[in-house]
This record gives sequence, structure tokens and C-alpha cells, in this order.
Amino acid sequence: MSPIPHGTDFDDLEVWFLTGSQHLYGEETLDLVAEDAREVAAGLDDDDRIPVSVEFKSVLTTADAIESVVREANASEDCIGLITWMHTFSPAKMWIRGLQALDVPFVHLHTQFNRELPYDEIDMDFMNANQSAHGGREFGHIVSRLDIDRKVVVGHWEDDDVREQLDTWARAAAARHELRGAKIARFGDNMRDVAVTEGDKVSAQMAFGASVDGYGLGDLVEFVEDVTESEIDDLLEEYDQQYELAAELQADGDRRDSLREAARIELGIRAFLEDGEFVGFTTTFENLTGLSQLPGLAVQRLMADGYGFGPEGDWKSALLTRAMKVMGQGLNGGTSLMEHYTYDLTEGDEKVLGAHMLEICESIAGEQPRLEIHPLDIGGKADPVRAVFDADTGPAINASLVDMGDRFRLITNDVESVGPDEPLPELPVARAVWKPEPDFETAIEAWIKAGGAHHTGYSQAVTNEHLEDFASMTGIEHLHVGADTDIADVERKLS
Repeated sequence: MSPIPHGTDFDDLEVWFLTGSQHLYGEETLDLVAEDAREVAAGLDDDDRIPVSVEFKSVLTTADAIESVVREANASEDCIGLITWMHTFSPAKMWIRGLQALDVPFVHLHTQFNRELPYDEIDMDFMNANQSAHGGREFGHIVSRLDIDRKVVVGHWEDDDVREQLDTWARAAAARHELRGAKIARFGDNMRDVAVTEGDKVSAQMAFGASVDGYGLGDLVEFVEDVTESEIDDLLEEYDQQYELAAELQADGDRRDSLREAARIELGIRAFLEDGEFVGFTTTFENLTGLSQLPGLAVQRLMADGYGFGPEGDWKSALLTRAMKVMGQGLNGGTSLMEHYTYDLTEGDEKVLGAHMLEICESIAGEQPRLEIHPLDIGGKADPVRAVFDADTGPAINASLVDMGDRFRLITNDVESVGPDEPLPELPVARAVWKPEPDFETAIEAWIKAGGAHHTGYSQAVTNEHLEDFASMTGIEHLHVGADTDIADVERKLS
């Protein structure tokens, strides 16, 4: 995947490593605590699995010091969250003011410096300095009493599982950080009479920090009309090299002009987004005045570059796919807008065919995309160009962000992408075929009862754990549908 646009390079982001202790044990013990904490932070920082920098901060022993470093973290442009570790006992009343002031997410790392107990050497000096089992519970109690959501990671700090959980949390924290101040552009309004694509954009900004603003098609058309013929020529050369092209779209084909127009639209949208520093956008086939064709290939390629997208004005999908793009940066597999389109209800082998009119991101392709041009029965415009492919197979996840009126809900479903049983020569769009967990009937019933939308963020890189951490950080409701889900449990969680 190309670098995510607009300031989300992981190399520029930090998590701060905070270590709790107290003065009761004396300066010699505190010096040892600081030495150990520096080594733990450096070990995490050196691990390529954790994509952001891990910065050691001083050992914290007073309420004033804790509040000061928290407020510093809140104000930092680079700090996306905190890792807290209680090396010794750290009386938790002194954490109250700092935790109440906290405006960044944190993960409680419940570990200890040594892996094994040195049984023949343990004395009271060792016991005083190595009280994570004791101090972590004191810290955990006050966080729970303050009712602050956080991730708790348990295990030795060198363990692979611990490092992987911290990686997942850091990616979710990066997405949360990136959305605060992010901008989503809406070209046109929502599809008329559709309920699930609507929502409270002010509440969304309060929850996620991203602003969602509308623009007339005329604002976009100005950028499209400013595209030069030489710019189009350069992009067509890129198309020729990157894709298999249907005969009519090739250099000597009779529909080459349609491909030129698709390139013009892509360049125009890209210029608009870059000019306004937007990270996502929406379109709708009901608002296309001034455009010759519904953006298809343009949307697919912009998503592949990391932009979030929602069709039919679905700004929540644009926001969600952008967040998932950030979380999945550098991981194997892609992320795309998706839509539950139709089913294969063969008994015992039920599957979902996911697709959209045009706009599925090529980052999830299992093969080289082929550029094709076909009529589109809605929108009333010229035939649009699109990239056609089957999604790669393997584990994936579908996620839906919905507005429930007084809160946002994130629904996630683990799926297995299996590909079509047979070729789909008459279906001229990109598509994915999957089996939902735990089984078709349970997954679909749970999704519908939870109010999940037909539009989703679909990812082969992001997991439920990423999205669960993201939901916790942003204070929104989360429902996971997976291998162990049963309807009675879903109903209890929704009641």
C-alpha cells in the first residue's frame, strides 16, 4: 500500500512509557526501577512489530509529577497514548488527578522486569523493587473505580504475545489520533430515503474528532476541469503499466476516451482532496451534475492510496474505512469499502457475495485487476470505467459503524473469504465471497438485530482486536460476532 496521506506516518508518532513507584523504597531502589524501565521501553521501541516510537518518561512518584506528564501528553502533537507499568507499589490515590485529566488512550502493561524468580537470591530488597503483582492491582483498582476504559496486557514484556497486543493497541491509537482533526468531504448528499447512511455529524465529531462537511459538485468540477491533457497522458501510461485493460480501453481502442475521462475525474478528485487536506470522501449517484460518469476507478485507486470512502453519502463508512486503513498500514492484506450484496443459500454451504456498483479497493485483490467499461443502469451518466477482480482468500473482517440515535455502535464480524465457486463472467465489478462466523444464520441474525449497515469496512489486515481497542478509545459501543457467538448472548449485550 502507498503511504497513508496527511500526517499519519507511524515514524512520526510516539507512545510514552510511564513507570509508577514511590519514595518509600529509597533512591537506590528508584534508580534500579528507572534503569529497568528504560530497558523495557527500549526493548519495545526496538521491536519492529510496534510501529511507533516508545519513549521512556521518568519514574513517577508524586501526584504532581503524574498530572504534569499527563497534561504534557495531552498537548503533544506526536504522543498518541501511554503505556503504564507499575514496577513497584505505586499508591493509586496519587494517580487520580492525572487519570481524570487524561485525554489520550493508555494501555496498562502488567509485567515485571525479570522473567523467572531467582529463588536462591530473593531478599527483601528484591521484593521491594519488584512488586508489579502488587502495584498493578492497586493501579487497576483506581482506574476501574474511575470507570476509565483501557486495555490490559498481561505477560512478560519480551513475550511475542505481549508485543503483538501492544502493536494492535498502538495501531488503534494511531487511528484515533489521526481522526482528531481529520476532514471528510461529502460530494452531494446522502442517497434519498435511506436511513442507515444518515447520522449526527456533530455527535460524530464529538466522538471521533473528525469533521464531515458537504461540498457541491460544482466545487469538485472546477478541479476536474483544471486537469491538463499532459497530466491525463501521464496517468494513462500508469494505467497501461499497472493493469490489464479490456481491448476497447487500450491505446487503440474505441473507448479510450472514456478511460481518459476516468483519469480526469481521478486527478480532479485527488487534487481537491489534497488541496483541502481531506482523508476521506463520499459520492452518490444521485448527485453527479457536471461529471460525465460516476467515479469508479478513481474511488478504487484513491482508496488504495489510503483515503476513506463511503458511497451514497455514507460518511460513517468513509470515516471507518479511513481508520481501518491507518490501523492496517504495513500489515499483510488490504482494506476496502464493502457491501453485503447477495447470498448463496446452498444448504450447509451458505455464503455472502460482497460487492458494490464500482467502488471496491484494489488493495484486497487476489489477482491483477482488469480495467473494464460497462453500462450502469443508475445515475444517468456515461458508462463508467472500473477495476474488476476477485478478492484474495483467507481470514477477514467486516465492520459497520452505525448511529443508534444516542450513541454510535461498531459491529464486527469475523469472516473467511473463500472466493466464488465458479467464474463470474457477467458480473463486471470487483467482489468478495465469504463465509461469516460462527455460521451464516447466527451471523446474519446478530448483524440485523444489532442494526448493522449494508456498507462495511472490509479488511484482511485489521482484526477484531484492533477495532475493539479503537471502540474502547473512542468511547463507542462495540459488538463482536465471531466463532463463539450465540444469539442469546447477542440479545443480552444489546438489551
